[in-house]
Amino acid sequence: MCSSIVNRNISRIKHSPSMAAKAAVDRLRDQGQHVIDFTIGEPDLPTPSHIAKAGQDAIARGDTKYTSSSGTPALRKAIAQYIEASVGTRYELDQVVVGCGAKQVISGALAASLEAGDEVIVCAPYWVSYPDMVLMNGGVPVIITCDEASRFKLTPQALEDAITRKTRWVILNSPNNPTGAVYSPEELETLCDVLLRHPQVWLMSDEIYAPYCYDGAVSTSPLAVCPHLAKRTLLINGMSKAYAMTGWRVGYGAGPAPLLRAINAVISQSTSCPSAISQAAAIAALTGPQECVSSMVATFEMRRNRMVDLLAAIPHIVCTSPAGAFYVYPNIGGLIGKKTPDEFIIRSDMDVAMFLLERARVAVLDGSSYGLSPYLRFSFAASMENIEEGCRRIREAVAMLE
Repeated sequence: MCSSIVNRNISRIKHSPSMAAKAAVDRLRDQGQHVIDFTIGEPDLPTPSHIAKAGQDAIARGDTKYTSSSGTPALRKAIAQYIEASVGTRYELDQVVVGCGAKQVISGALAASLEAGDEVIVCAPYWVSYPDMVLMNGGVPVIITCDEASRFKLTPQALEDAITRKTRWVILNSPNNPTGAVYSPEELETLCDVLLRHPQVWLMSDEIYAPYCYDGAVSTSPLAVCPHLAKRTLLINGMSKAYAMTGWRVGYGAGPAPLLRAINAVISQSTSCPSAISQAAAIAALTGPQECVSSMVATFEMRRNRMVDLLAAIPHIVCTSPAGAFYVYPNIGGLIGKKTPDEFIIRSDMDVAMFLLERARVAVLDGSSYGLSPYLRFSFAASMENIEEGCRRIREAVAMLE
């Protein structure tokens, strides 16, 4: 008999590396250290004022009670209209569900659909939570490595080779966290062609970073190029990134009604429903002026350009410019094998991340947490002042290595 109260699925999952990094940064700051944090996965800009006011107005009118576990009809209608306008796919209200962040909807979908041993294809580099959410719900993450040679993108042949009779889902994230890779319509079409040949496989399309594309590029949903996949696709999005609403905790999913009913059941027996106040703000975000989003994207593009230039100028760091999201994923293989001033030999990207935190007081995340080394993830959701100062510190720290 097992003596532990913790079940085997939970014991296999890891704590979020980004949350662990935040805790380390907080500890150093509590000690009076000036740490520049490039780990944060949220816009540093405030929630736009008209959205915040909608939340305040909800409180003032007493809109502070439970809502439907799937979200208010008004918000689900706004989401359906937004998706139809941006993607071209029409959804009825029973095909939309609102959660406490997109993360809850993803986890709820996996809980609602996976049987023990079902496989979920995850592309590395991946958002750190995908594999662990699969494990938590009894599934098996099947990792496909998408390296620099493929521009960190899944290829049709790699997808075809990974599909088995046990494959239940493919998770696709574009624009991608952590690499910033953005799939073109042509690339998505070739992937959809593979999925059309395997009717047992569902697609989870995580489009949370959709507005954040640069150099004139536009994010494309797989459903825009292959509407036939709508009957087995779950579209994931939310308010956190596009509208600087991470703390409001509103995400959503859209897909076939039977799956959405099952996700709704999971939500109803876990968090009951999303915050009524946050949902009122989300309606204002989706139906109100969108200039705030365009402004944030323009700001982030300038920051991206500056961070890429500064990192690329540091010896032994190779940094290419991401097409989307708000992260850069430089190759730091040139630092492996270097020796620190206290005679420690760097052997991994985690060692580099710890060295930068200890010596430069700059916090970054290691590529191993995202499934591909030797890389680091830098968020440019930071002020230009911090980008310039942080990169200056990194350059000086790297110069100490032998």
